[in-house]
Amino acid sequence: MKGKLLTIALTGIIALNQGCTTKKEEKTEQKEEKSLSLIVVEPGHFHAALVQKSMYADVNPLVHVYASEGPDVKAYLDKVEKYNTRAEDPTKWEEKVYTGPDFLEKMLSEKKGNVVVLAGNNQKKTDFIKKSVDAGLNVFADKPMAIDAAGFDLLKEAFTSAEKNKVLLYDIMTERYEITNTLQRELAELPDIFGELQKGTPSDPAVAKESVHHFFKYVSGEPLVRPTWFFDVNQQGEGMVDVTTHLVDLVQWSCFPNVVLDYQKDIKLLSTKRSATQLTPSQFKLVTKSDTYPEFLKKDIKDSTLNVYSNGEINYTLKGVHAKVSVLWKFQAPEGTGDTHYSIMKGSKANLIVRQGKEQKYKPVLFIEQVSKDKDYEEALTKSFKTVQDKFPGIELKKNTKGWEISIPAKYDTGHESHFAQVAKKYMEYLKAGKLPEWEVPNMISKYYTTTQALKQAKGGK
Repeated sequence: MKGKLLTIALTGIIALNQGCTTKKEEKTEQKEEKSLSLIVVEPGHFHAALVQKSMYADVNPLVHVYASEGPDVKAYLDKVEKYNTRAEDPTKWEEKVYTGPDFLEKMLSEKKGNVVVLAGNNQKKTDFIKKSVDAGLNVFADKPMAIDAAGFDLLKEAFTSAEKNKVLLYDIMTERYEITNTLQRELAELPDIFGELQKGTPSDPAVAKESVHHFFKYVSGEPLVRPTWFFDVNQQGEGMVDVTTHLVDLVQWSCFPNVVLDYQKDIKLLSTKRSATQLTPSQFKLVTKSDTYPEFLKKDIKDSTLNVYSNGEINYTLKGVHAKVSVLWKFQAPEGTGDTHYSIMKGSKANLIVRQGKEQKYKPVLFIEQVSKDKDYEEALTKSFKTVQDKFPGIELKKNTKGWEISIPAKYDTGHESHFAQVAKKYMEYLKAGKLPEWEVPNMISKYYTTTQALKQAKGGK
């Protein structure tokens, strides 16, 4: 079957081509000279579209898309078109789409851009990453970049290839840009406030991060329709190697900022466990719009109930510090709530805690809770906190019965969707510089070693 080539502008479909290039298309492709040009490959996750929720000064508005035909690429195109036609600050993307079973080969042979964006089915993502960097293309990939031990080995090869070909491979770590996570890291670097990071124990870890997610949610104001393959752990990955990627990244990033980690020396897995979230046929239909379970999910069905191994917990040490990360998936959050995050870092002088429960109206709030008996702590805290206020004007300390709450102006609470543009802009800075920070690649390798080896251990592997 031949693939289809089609160009989509603001007004929709303007050309359909079965193999030749028209003068109009040539003019479109040469329309704007920018240093960066995006190639979107097999977009199957809404994160692919969120990268394009904003425009970027150095990025060509013409985006080349290569995908297999089906609902996934259509959902991606629909979201981009909504961004293009929204009333406030519309984007101006033009999508030139090729669909066909040979989409990857076509992309690699044509090389119509220099940055490959990957956000979709994770079963082949690591292979797509490796082939892209082998071809001399930069890669901006949604997490996870590897979902099992074999994928981890291939990912290591991809990083070696990227270095050889002088291209940058980077994953989309949006949670670093959530303001309470950012401030928790900032405060942990101030000895007068935090003291020293504690070592903790297996039963009382020094760092713990918990994340609760929901299969049914709203994105850009509309109910999210998830592809059926999202519920197949062989394609999406288990929770332990999916959302947990963010949590492991935050542990590394917060506890050892800018430090190069060695996964072979610095990480020790202690215990792991996994469990399934159960979905009824009606719940599955609500979130996928599919009346039946596809064949590839039959292995996970018992008495018509779908069991999705989306929950996981990892207990480990990082450079001797005891850490625990856990993720739990539910079907739908109660009205007025949403995904939640809990994080604690234990210092010799104070604990830094992010809570996002009912008392916080399901919005993340950062607290400082003193653990030392230093009578002069409050004075030292107030003085040291000014250095953070200089970086983030408007934040304030608000005393409560347990310590202090960090009052954060609304301008910093930009929402999860906005973080994709923030990560993209940071990646573009690295592309301009021609290199990533020294610690990023070894720490990405350490992160995926942690998640993939934890899954292997949880499933009984050694």
